[in-house]
Parts: sequence; structure tokens; C-alpha cells
Amino acid sequence: MYPEYLVTPMREELTRVGFEELKDADAVNQAIKSEGTVFVMVNSVCGCAAANARPAARMASTNAKHPDRLVTVFAGMETEAVNAARNLMLPYPPSSPSMALFKDGKLVHIIERHQIEGRPAQMIADNLMGAFDEYC
Repeated sequence: MYPEYLVTPMREELTRVGFEELKDADAVNQAIKSEGTVFVMVNSVCGCAAANARPAARMASTNAKHPDRLVTVFAGMETEAVNAARNLMLPYPPSSPSMALFKDGKLVHIIERHQIEGRPAQMIADNLMGAFDEYC
């Protein structure tokens, strides 16, 4: 686990724009398996989360069509919550950061770390907004 003082600003990048932090498996399962659309951001301390993933998630959250819920779990911190989210993202392998869109409890769109690294935040946001337009 990382020191909380280190990850607090990284958490706040998402919570201040409306993301809800999920801290345990029950919260993850209740959120993702609910009716409607849920966007899940697996947050991370890595550089590609800071430069690409979190900015893209923030940009996409402002799209005219957006998920009913925006939620986040933090890799390396709330292990139970992260594992629960990753289990619902199968068959995709664990990836931090990553982003997934669920509709009525079913995974409909995912962006893995290898699709985040080296790509501009706007390109990732455009991908997310396309998925939001299609599924939300």
C-alpha cells in the first residue's frame, strides 16, 4: 500500500468531478451490477494514470451523454475493491490504470493500460465519449 498522503491528490482528481470511491468488494458489486450504466476507473500512481488516464476520465465525464454513475477504485490501496472490479472485467487481464463501462451489469467497453500508455488524454477521452454515446 502507498501512503495515503501520496494518493490523496490522485483520488481527488476524480472525486472532485463526481467520481465515487469504492472501498470494498460489496460496494463494487452493488455499483457495477446495478441497472443503468457505470463507468469504472481503476486509478493508479503511475505516470500514465497522471498524464493520460485521469485527464481522459475527467474530460469524458463532461460528455453530453454520460454514465449514470462514475466510480473509481485505487490499485495498490483497496485491494478487495480492485480485485472485485477486475473480476467483473474478465476475461481481460488485470490492468492499472484501466477504464471500463458497464451497462446493466455487463461489461460493454474497456480500455486497458496498453491502450493508455503513450496516447494523448484527448484520444482516450474521445474513445470513452464514443462508448458513452453508444451505450448511455
